[in-house]
Amino acid sequence: MQEKDIKRLVKKQLKKKFPHWKRLSRQEKKRLAEQALEEVTSSYPYDKKVDARINELTGTPMIPAGVIALGEMAAFIEESRGFLLDLSSARCQKHIQDLELKAIDALLDDDVLDRLLACEGYTPSMRKIFPHHLLRAELLKSLKYPEFSYRKYCDQVLNKLEKKTERAFVHLPLRKKLAISHSQLSQFRSGLKLVQLVNLAVYVIHLLIESGKLAHPFSICGVDSSELPVISNSFPLATAEIGDKKVRIYADLDADCGTRRNKRDKSKYFVGYRAHTLAAIDPATGRNYPLFSLIAPGNHHDSLLLSQLMCFAEAMGLKTKIITADEAYGDAEQNAALHKAHGVSVVTPPSRKVKAPENVDGQNGFVYRDEFCETAMNYLGRTETGHEFKCGDNGDCPRSVVCSQYRELGFDSGLFGQIPNQVAGFDDALAIRKHMERAYNLLKHREGLEPLRVRSQPGVMCVSTFAHMSTLLLEIVGTRRTKIKEYPVQRKLDLAS
Repeated sequence: MQEKDIKRLVKKQLKKKFPHWKRLSRQEKKRLAEQALEEVTSSYPYDKKVDARINELTGTPMIPAGVIALGEMAAFIEESRGFLLDLSSARCQKHIQDLELKAIDALLDDDVLDRLLACEGYTPSMRKIFPHHLLRAELLKSLKYPEFSYRKYCDQVLNKLEKKTERAFVHLPLRKKLAISHSQLSQFRSGLKLVQLVNLAVYVIHLLIESGKLAHPFSICGVDSSELPVISNSFPLATAEIGDKKVRIYADLDADCGTRRNKRDKSKYFVGYRAHTLAAIDPATGRNYPLFSLIAPGNHHDSLLLSQLMCFAEAMGLKTKIITADEAYGDAEQNAALHKAHGVSVVTPPSRKVKAPENVDGQNGFVYRDEFCETAMNYLGRTETGHEFKCGDNGDCPRSVVCSQYRELGFDSGLFGQIPNQVAGFDDALAIRKHMERAYNLLKHREGLEPLRVRSQPGVMCVSTFAHMSTLLLEIVGTRRTKIKEYPVQRKLDLAS
């Protein structure tokens, strides 16, 4: 963790001393980064234990104050709606020729959006461009023009008077050239606070539940990560070796170098971020609904971000008991602490590096009392420290007098995670996670997360939130929905509790 702490200190120093870091030339950035890295590494106390919080080491934000929980969103929406009939929205609806945009426009309430996005001291008087205009412009880009750069999008789509459908969706005047520039959208994204982004996500999740598309809200959720490489220069400004690790400082101070899954057409390494996404999965159909993503630099292991993601989910009111994830999230110690703190059981494939305990069949997970036992034991349930098993013999065993017929196995990253693979439905919970790959493909290629057109962690968090909103809104209106074979997995996973 020392290399993470050193990177944290260098970033903190550069951001504090040079608040206008982005305006500096690359030569100036390189000189300052090398100087700061040398100062930190030369004075760093290597013999002391790292005492920084995990979110500081991973470069992720803490939960902000003011998050509106899902159970409170309905009351917030009712309070935000005006008493007068919104005639401008009705006029805009008539000019939206695209049925998909028309349905999405009817879902969004401008009064609610303005209240969610309003900064401190916000007053609507004498204002031509409102927050809901800017948010709708971002959503329109994500929905219809993800491949456009922001400059091209504003010049050729948003500010063209003949684009009546698009301007009507954004609620811009159709006969008066009220323009929104790409710099205004950039200032809008940079001015958004994390609490506003979280509340926007909660608002759209509330709309999803109200639509009835998600039959079993949050009964089982999936977590996975995906790399988001930046399109800026990927060469580091400064590098230092700390033991067998490297500290790299890039022009984008928050980005870092990570490894990606083996792909034939791409390098093993990338520079940028990872999106750690929580998705609700419908057990009846296998459909998944990406709810929220936590953006972290690309060099951190997935298991470090799971507990932080669950803290955000709990603050948002997304209560779930089962999380299905891949092997990277199978840290036994962290998952045990996660269950104790949030009541969440993590289902991951058994790690191939972990050996089965003694007198346990490594192929199917059958547990035996000792080497002389021939009858597999039955699973009773979970304790605070592990799993309980009792002899499955009916009393005919000649050793029943001298055998305790009881065994407890501690949590591990192999066959005995938070839910052992003997529980009915365990394999189904692992299989349904594969459906999340479609959600990532949609977020990255349909909603425009790849390639990234922003160069900072807050900016990536913004476009990620807009992509999630677009995906959920499309799921609600159902204009791009394809038929999916039913995938029933709602079985005995309740044993996890």
